[in-house]
Amino acid sequence: MISDFELLSDKVAALAALTQALRIENAGLRHEMATLTAQNLEMQQRMQQAHDRVAVLLTQLPVENTTDDEEAV
Repeated sequence: MISDFELLSDKVAALAALTQALRIENAGLRHEMATLTAQNLEMQQRMQQAHDRVAVLLTQLPVENTTDDEEAV
């Protein structure tokens, strides 16, 4: 009977240790997710800025006036 209680006590202790380990891991993963979310937002902003700069450059390129006859040559 006492061994049953000791076995149960050991299992409860192991469960408590596992729960604590999972809480620590979860906190670390939440921190990592927040960091990656911030980095993702920054990258999206940088991509939009680059897109805007390329769009402006494309509007500044000279337009080449060609006719169908010139393209065939």
